[in-house]
Amino acid sequence: MIKNVCVFASSSNNLDECFYRDSAEFGALLGRAGMNIVYGGSRLGMMFACAQAVKHNGGHIIGVMPQRLYDFGVGNPEDCAEFILTKGMRERKAKMDEISDAVVALSGGFGTLEEISEMIVQKQLGYNNKPIVILNTDGFYDDLIRFFDTIIRRNFAKESSKDLYYVASTPAQAIEYIQKYTPQKVESKFVSKA
Repeated sequence: MIKNVCVFASSSNNLDECFYRDSAEFGALLGRAGMNIVYGGSRLGMMFACAQAVKHNGGHIIGVMPQRLYDFGVGNPEDCAEFILTKGMRERKAKMDEISDAVVALSGGFGTLEEISEMIVQKQLGYNNKPIVILNTDGFYDDLIRFFDTIIRRNFAKESSKDLYYVASTPAQAIEYIQKYTPQKVESKFVSKA
């Protein structure tokens, strides 16, 4: 059963309103579905909009933040049911992975891209079997999805790699996918079948 959903998202406060709207809508749907958010622990940007909506709709917030960022004064421990400080970004990602049952990438920058890419690779290699969702608000990820298709078309990844992640156009589609997710058998091309 999916209980804790890891959400990667932008911490920018200077984006088009549609991104904050979808973040808040996704958070509200999470909370109403009885799920909690595991997120970067900030009170900035889309990640904060999503976390606040989870809390206002009955879910809990679990924040995970590196000490360095916390020292900048951007942490949000007061709203969190649990707030975890880590040494650095690698430990933060490992902790978020450890305590989450699903992963969703809302729109974001280089950090979000790096985080969701790592989770896809972890699933590809069989280290997790969680639902991984990319929420494509306003076509934000269209170019990335095309690039993923290029990777597959040019034989840098198998066609079955498309099964590692799901692209949702709306927050409702993202929640529905998570709720209906059935773990798949993931076979790594690196595992010998001898």
